[in-house]
Amino acid sequence: MERQDVSDRQLEALLDRLDAVTRELERLNRRLEAQEGFLLVAKELRQLNESLSAIAYAALGQSGPHVRRRRTG
Repeated sequence: MERQDVSDRQLEALLDRLDAVTRELERLNRRLEAQEGFLLVAKELRQLNESLSAIAYAALGQSGPHVRRRRTG
């Protein structure tokens, strides 16, 4: 394999591009982590809503609607 010399200017340009790619990956990772957090919060809110509905029906002396739910996660 033939070795090519790279000028300082080309090397700087390459390093700048690598830095930009690194920053973009870090940004994407932060966004993904936040999104995963929102999914957990949404799941907890859904479960809380179901619990509150059950409590409300119990307070009224009625049984809630019988709905078959799909299990997720």
